[in-house]
Amino acid sequence: MNEEQVRQVQQQLLDERPDLTEILRGSLLDRRIFHRRGCRKCRRGEGHRVWVLTVGYPGGRTRQFTIRPEQKEQVQRWLRNYRQLRDQLEAICELNHQLLGVGS
Repeated sequence: MNEEQVRQVQQQLLDERPDLTEILRGSLLDRRIFHRRGCRKCRRGEGHRVWVLTVGYPGGRTRQFTIRPEQKEQVQRWLRNYRQLRDQLEAICELNHQLLGVGS
């Protein structure tokens, strides 16, 4: 690709980027919790379904956030947006390598 083509692809990637206010890093996990006593569902082995957002930090530290069921779709969309943006940034970096004449 010549420089003009690279710039066009870069611009296309920028035009397709998700809304930067709607991104979220982490993983959404489907978990079941069980009460120790007094709950019929737990005694039957059913438990209670909860959605947990898990985010890893440097040094092996992890935080977990319980997500309300009505937030699940929003969180999934924001996680997809983050992955899309990350992939687009990687693609732009590869194009910049071409512009520099490295990695080609």
